[in-house]
Amino acid sequence: MLNSLLIIEDEKLLGTELAHHYQRSGWDVTLATHLEQAKQLLLSKAIEPLLIISDMNLPDGNALDFMEAMKKTTFFAEWLFLTGYGSVPDSVRALRLGAYDFLEKPCDLERLDLVVASAARSATIQRRVLDQTRQGHRRYSPEAYAGHSQQAQAVRDLLAKLTQVPFSALIIGGESGTGKGLVARILHYGGNRALQPMIEVNCAALPRELLESELFGHEPGAFTGATGRHRGLLEQADGGTLFMDEIGEMPLDLQAKLLKVIEDHKVRRLGGEKEISVDVQIIAASNRDLAAMSETGGFRADLYYRLNVFRVNLPPLRDALEDLDELVPMFVAEYNAKAGRRVSDISSEVWGKLKAHHWPGNVRELRNVIERCVLFADGALFPLQWLQLPGQDFAAPVTANTQLAICLPLDGSMALDDMDRFIIKTALERSDNNVAAASRALGTTRETLRYRVRKYNLNIPEVGL
Repeated sequence: MLNSLLIIEDEKLLGTELAHHYQRSGWDVTLATHLEQAKQLLLSKAIEPLLIISDMNLPDGNALDFMEAMKKTTFFAEWLFLTGYGSVPDSVRALRLGAYDFLEKPCDLERLDLVVASAARSATIQRRVLDQTRQGHRRYSPEAYAGHSQQAQAVRDLLAKLTQVPFSALIIGGESGTGKGLVARILHYGGNRALQPMIEVNCAALPRELLESELFGHEPGAFTGATGRHRGLLEQADGGTLFMDEIGEMPLDLQAKLLKVIEDHKVRRLGGEKEISVDVQIIAASNRDLAAMSETGGFRADLYYRLNVFRVNLPPLRDALEDLDELVPMFVAEYNAKAGRRVSDISSEVWGKLKAHHWPGNVRELRNVIERCVLFADGALFPLQWLQLPGQDFAAPVTANTQLAICLPLDGSMALDDMDRFIIKTALERSDNNVAAASRALGTTRETLRYRVRKYNLNIPEVGL
């Protein structure tokens, strides 16, 4: 696909010469002789040029005014201005408005070619970034918070409103696994800061000293081991969003420093002498009751009230079990795509067990259960035996020989691959390393079992294979 170039030039000879030159260089060139013609081309989306080369003063107006108006209504393109009457104020304004360069006529074609090539590279990179951001926006629209219960709809309605207002701070509450990280991304990518960075930090995952350095940054020599300058997360999030998960675990003295940054819009690195201006939107999340903690001294009341401009409370899954009807097929489709499975049939018995479970781990627990079942499925049927929900009886993989029932921990201490390896190893040991018998017991094929034996490097005698 050819790169598109729009030339706006009222001097017909120069315009035609530039058009022919860049057509020979492989550009898809459109020539406009006045601003109204260029406006119609851009607004009708007849063209979406990567680069616009324009004369500064045209019969029907000033190209800088035209550029300023077009940047508010159309796609991204780099602008390059040519003028026979260059002035310092015009060049300063052009660059302030985001023009790539400002050249005086007559301009040597070789020099112009270099500037055009550089501007094209810049425009290509910028468009790629914008496309990625738009994809993130589409992925994290309010509709990404799935579920058709009244609770889920209320959350979506609130998120739709919040993405339309420039809030400074917000608290997301809810139990672990209810989707606080997802909601934070919806608020960022759906709001007016979507083109700016979103930085995430888990306050419970870092010790106090490291958390302070990560948040506020440090200068060389600020502490032992600080050999270089480090821009903190508050600086890195300037213009965008800082998502602070598990903020209730933040030490009280760091809470005071964070409050000062939020109030003053300035941060000082550890060991630094000057304050740095920052404009950051804070989204805080916690599975603890921050209001109650602020009353008992476990969380600073002044920081709580400063963060609590808005509050989004996410319901636990047990209070919205009808959302399973939407969440389960969605997760099945996700892991089908990731693992190359084709699970599609979910029996009424499976649905009954899913809806009878209390779901203390909420959507995160549901996702893990669905992942395990899809990965261990051998066909289109959702495997009931791999639900293994606590407090419920589960069918062992083998009914003809109940000694092959295997119990596995669901507390996160064993990864899925480790479970898979343990099950295969145990089945082989109980069948005296007979692959045919073990594959029958596990309800799979010998080829699949041989593949997994090799995958997990199990030491099985050659005769068994």
